[in-house]
Amino acid sequence: MIYAADTDFTNHYLMQNSKNFTTADIAIVKQKLESLTPEQIQLLTTGDYLDPTVNVVVSVLVGYLGVDRFLIGQTGWGILKFLTGGGLGVWTIVDWFQISSLTKESNMEKFNENLMLIK
Repeated sequence: MIYAADTDFTNHYLMQNSKNFTTADIAIVKQKLESLTPEQIQLLTTGDYLDPTVNVVVSVLVGYLGVDRFLIGQTGWGILKFLTGGGLGVWTIVDWFQISSLTKESNMEKFNENLMLIK
């Protein structure tokens, strides 16, 4: 059973966090939120997601050190990027264009992990 308060929360949650997920993932997030109890929803609000725009800025400023990859949990890739100086700069430039979508994918993984923890 879906309560009006739950629907309001779902819409509010999506408004606040829509920039952190891909367009395709938003529908999935909404469906999963609507299946939760109010207690589970409250626990889910403690999840913290990385803003893709912030990670793009990090990538432009210190991406050659692999910081952008460390922030999304790709430690191995971050170390490799650090050791190679961002792939001699090439990898750094490529990441400027793809780090936003990688950050959104990482956020979706975190969302699913948080769901598993509260269920």
